[in-house]
Amino acid sequence: MRYLLLTLNLVLFTSAIAQQQVDVCVYGGTSGGVIAAYTARKAGKTVLLIEPGKHLGGMTSGGLGLTDIGNKYAITGISRAYYRRIGQHYGKFEQWIFEPHVAEKLFREYVRRGKVDVLFSHRLVSVKKTGGTIQEIGLEDAEKPSSKRTVRAKMFIDCSYEGDLMAKAGVSYTVGREDNSKYNETISGVQLMTGHQLPDGIDPYKTPGNPESGLLWGVSPAKLEPNGTGDTKVQAYNYRICLSSDPANQVPITRPAGYDSTNYELLVRLINAQPQKRTLNDYFIWSGMPNKKTDINNRNGFSTDMIGMNYEYPDGSYDKRAQIIRQHELYTKGLLYFFGHDARVPQELRDQMLKWGYPKDEYTDTGNWSPQLYIREARRMVGAYVMTQANCQGREVVTDGVGMAAYTMDSHNIQRIVIEKDGKKMAKNEGNVEVGGFGPYPISYRALIPKETECQNLLVPVCLSATHIAYGSIRMEPVFMVLGQSTALAAVMAIDAKTSVQKIDVTRLQRELKTNPLGDGSTPEILVDNDDKLRVTTTGSWRLEDKSKGGYGPSYLVNEGQGGEAASVRFTPDVAKAGKYRIYTYFPRLAKSASELGITVSNGTAKKVIPIKPADIVVVGQTSGEWVALGEYDLPKGKTASVEIAVRQTDGPVVADAVLFVPAF
Repeated sequence: MRYLLLTLNLVLFTSAIAQQQVDVCVYGGTSGGVIAAYTARKAGKTVLLIEPGKHLGGMTSGGLGLTDIGNKYAITGISRAYYRRIGQHYGKFEQWIFEPHVAEKLFREYVRRGKVDVLFSHRLVSVKKTGGTIQEIGLEDAEKPSSKRTVRAKMFIDCSYEGDLMAKAGVSYTVGREDNSKYNETISGVQLMTGHQLPDGIDPYKTPGNPESGLLWGVSPAKLEPNGTGDTKVQAYNYRICLSSDPANQVPITRPAGYDSTNYELLVRLINAQPQKRTLNDYFIWSGMPNKKTDINNRNGFSTDMIGMNYEYPDGSYDKRAQIIRQHELYTKGLLYFFGHDARVPQELRDQMLKWGYPKDEYTDTGNWSPQLYIREARRMVGAYVMTQANCQGREVVTDGVGMAAYTMDSHNIQRIVIEKDGKKMAKNEGNVEVGGFGPYPISYRALIPKETECQNLLVPVCLSATHIAYGSIRMEPVFMVLGQSTALAAVMAIDAKTSVQKIDVTRLQRELKTNPLGDGSTPEILVDNDDKLRVTTTGSWRLEDKSKGGYGPSYLVNEGQGGEAASVRFTPDVAKAGKYRIYTYFPRLAKSASELGITVSNGTAKKVIPIKPADIVVVGQTSGEWVALGEYDLPKGKTASVEIAVRQTDGPVVADAVLFVPAF
């Protein structure tokens, strides 16, 4: 009898492990996945976060330390708080450049503080759906596929870069580039542009001038289709490489397994074609990170992008994807080794590369190499609404926005082909697009949900519904975090209302995101932007600089500093709760500005004048400007406090952009 009871208990225990029931299931421990899980948990729901790998944060912790922002105004809520916490680590208000281990440690802290259950090393194998509702998903252990388990949930959020849950749930999606004609766009489809391009005249054949000798590695035999033609090809993936120049924190860059120097023959021809280029920055975007580290990205004609080698990834099996990931790793490690050791590389370039090594204190369980390939684009849902080029450029503005984007419409190259110019065959890259000049724009809630006929309890904030070129603007890590929060809150609302994700009250969702931006009931900060006509008053002559010039938000004000007239801008917050506030003002990156300006902070009874020298403000990272601290003040409830920016010197332009009041209680 004792044996039977023990056996029964073991069966029950095993069954409890193999099956789980939660309110919200988040698939994919990317940056957006962590924030989605944290948000749902803070809202009082039971949550399971499933990560097929062993790490949290996706590309944010996987080497992308030079955060792509576009405009910090677009980054709201918990996402913005994340970068404030990164700033605290480095002794700043907020920071957008960081080391990988710092980023992942913070994601793990969100999981810990939110008391989120995380299931690592498990990946999706099946989806059971009834009447348009996902009932449960089947998982396998990524290291032991014979080990299975199921998860049942009321709501599912697909935060993977690949959109696996979305696809297995039978939701419509696309891969590749739309034809320009499909959504009345101009820069989707085939685009042969000058960015990240090979110079004219580089021969594509193994034996120069001899097509019979075959094409060099990396050059495709595909023909160039007319501009704007759609296809199923995917923009290039790469690794965002973290290296160290600290000899005490280096692992040498050695010859990788399977190294083949012929893979870099096209690079040799590129180097020979531009003898004036003799720095690593000519061949990589070599961005410095804290503590003598890097975030290295693709640059120019031949670099870290493994162009044309990822087409099978989006719909590929797990084995096929693992093969593609391994090929990218070996290619990239080989590229670094090539630059440091191949005799065909100029000596000065070799010497520069040999000063760097893999960082000992990063990726310590994966051989000091990032476990996350940069999956820039895979599947994209075709949902209830499709974001397009018109949304990015403000020609079509949605009213159900639950997050914003602001980055340039960006696509890396998609293929490397042979073209003929002036009677000569040459290698060219195709697919690169970098078109900006617009400010922050809203992302439709309908772009985050499937059509109602396809699935009613799934949200997709990463592989969202957007065309190739619109996705190129939206697909930034801070935006994924914003959308992760928005979709998690929508899932909670749908559960509470016992309705579908398509039928929630979006106006209420928008209001909740605004009034409870950190999801924890804390007092929200107060932003007074120069565009707020109710809370901003001006004296003197100020010119409105439009959204394409940077700054914080849609625009900023400029006084040219001429004529000696008095000029000022006053920002008056509506303080809902009295207490201590830390005050900051935003300064955009300008080529020239006045040597000094005066800022007066008033709490309604006392004033403090703070002289600011714009030349002392250092803008760090890929951002339009920096917040400058003005101190901590006791502010009363109401509209009696103010911050005034006044022209003090007339030797250059003065900028008035935005003022931020952050609760310190």
